[in-house]
Amino acid sequence: MTQSAIIQAVERTLLTLWVGGLWMTGLVVAPVLFKHYERMLAGDIAGRLFGAVSWLGMLCGASLLALAVVRARQQVWRDWRAGVLLAMLAMTAIGEFGLAVRMRELKELMVLPPVAPAVLSEFGRLHSIASLMFLVNSVFGLALVIFGIRPRTQAGS
Repeated sequence: MTQSAIIQAVERTLLTLWVGGLWMTGLVVAPVLFKHYERMLAGDIAGRLFGAVSWLGMLCGASLLALAVVRARQQVWRDWRAGVLLAMLAMTAIGEFGLAVRMRELKELMVLPPVAPAVLSEFGRLHSIASLMFLVNSVFGLALVIFGIRPRTQAGS
């Protein structure tokens, strides 16, 4: 196996872990949790799982982007795939270090009644934004799975 083939296998594995984690958590695990458990418990577990997937995504995304830069050097940004990876990585970081942090703060305020309507409203708004970003990341990841993580060469590799 050539060095290029090994790097391609690593890239595919990293992409599979990240995108598979997104789809499995969002489409399978979270709905099952909310169907079978009390809403607050399901939300707490789902939040922890989404956090784990975010960390996995940041690790995989940074690694994939680094491999793309090493492979293509200054021309890396001429391919849409690098832009998609960067956007996915940015959305994941914003979600984990921005939205999720504030949502956890708001959840602490929601433990004891009465819960202020402004707290519920802000939590709902942030949850909607986080859900939309998660959906966009899932679709972007699917595009990378379908079209490949790297451009095809003339030889069709």
